[in-house]
Amino acid sequence: MKQERSLAELDQRIAGCRACPRLVEWREEVARTKRAAFADWTYWGRPVPGFGPPDASLLVIGLAPAAHGGNRTGRMFTGDRSGDVLYAALHDVGLASQPTAESADDGLALYGVRVTAPVHCAPPANKPTPEERNTCRPWLVNELRLLAPTLRAVVVLGGFGWQAALPAFTEAGWQVPRPRPAFAHGAHVELEGAEVRPLHLFGCYHVSQRNTFTGRLTPDMLRDVLRTAAKAAGLPTAPYRT
Repeated sequence: MKQERSLAELDQRIAGCRACPRLVEWREEVARTKRAAFADWTYWGRPVPGFGPPDASLLVIGLAPAAHGGNRTGRMFTGDRSGDVLYAALHDVGLASQPTAESADDGLALYGVRVTAPVHCAPPANKPTPEERNTCRPWLVNELRLLAPTLRAVVVLGGFGWQAALPAFTEAGWQVPRPRPAFAHGAHVELEGAEVRPLHLFGCYHVSQRNTFTGRLTPDMLRDVLRTAAKAAGLPTAPYRT
């Protein structure tokens, strides 16, 4: 896969990808049949590119777009409850212009942060196959390479994203320790690189409904990880709420 010259070019190429037949069939079927609550929507129904400024110093890596979230709106973590949790926390920490993400034209802006995923198509049952994950990896590798001049920290949401991202860091020029660091909430690993600056890698439980509804991941836990990562990335944050 060629190296794109800009994130705008990368995003455009991602949106046209049809490499995984199962994912193409599923995302387009969902876009045709829709959910009753969104019957008047024209679904995006394509791979969802990353979202955020091209000079971001902090990257948040999720899992994959939701069938009726990003697959509907065309923007990462937008239009579903997981996104509600993530963007509310980013806003609380001072990294987002507003706490809600409802559509791609709702005015939301991120400050020094980009949000992406190791798999860009909505998968059935939210479970990409290892083959689909590996097929999609070059997009993440290219995204990391394009962000490398400014990137200082990464927050990976969930064990799937962690396992998918580690090989991408290696391919993009960072040295991942051996044995590979295990995922854990609050995990922190510093990745060195011969031609790239060190990168602070943080683990965080995924903002899934299962985790947030059961209290495995609380808003305070999420804000703490984001605030710590923002500090490592050199980003200013809002004061703690009283």
